[in-house]
Amino acid sequence: MGKFLVGLIVGLIVIPIGVYMYFSSGSAPVATKAAPMPFEKMLAKLAQHARMRKEMPKSSPIPADEATFTAGVQVYKDNCAVCHGLPAQPQTAIARGMFPKPPKLTEGTGVSDDPPEETYWKVSGGIRMTGMPGFETLLSPTQMWQVSLLLANSDKLPKTVKDNLTSVGAPTPVSHTMTK
Repeated sequence: MGKFLVGLIVGLIVIPIGVYMYFSSGSAPVATKAAPMPFEKMLAKLAQHARMRKEMPKSSPIPADEATFTAGVQVYKDNCAVCHGLPAQPQTAIARGMFPKPPKLTEGTGVSDDPPEETYWKVSGGIRMTGMPGFETLLSPTQMWQVSLLLANSDKLPKTVKDNLTSVGAPTPVSHTMTK
């Protein structure tokens, strides 16, 4: 029993010191081009999904109809396309420099098979350590629902909405002016 306690105490001291040394020595990858840390993806997904299950809304307060999708297109173009892209357009320079790579939200699987409530949760609060900002203070709840419903239905949008989504080029970059 004494050896077990010594082993337990050493384990409780050595492991935290080892983790501290790993991070404080500069060994942990932090650049976007670096490979992920061991278990990074697994732990991040585990935490994200557990939190989402607790906090995401139970249902959408607005209908999933053409008017909502059309309004969602503009929200998407203004706020999301710079990272997540537009259909049939090349990835932007910003997206190429991100880690993890932002998914193409309007193509393939991914968000279109997520419930809109999950997408709303991600849009509202963002996703830590991914580059995905939270839009809770930038967009109204209605705008966040519009884009969430657009994305949840991106594989079955009416032709007019698809045309609107693909007809415009990349969003205009935000200009930053300097004052003296």
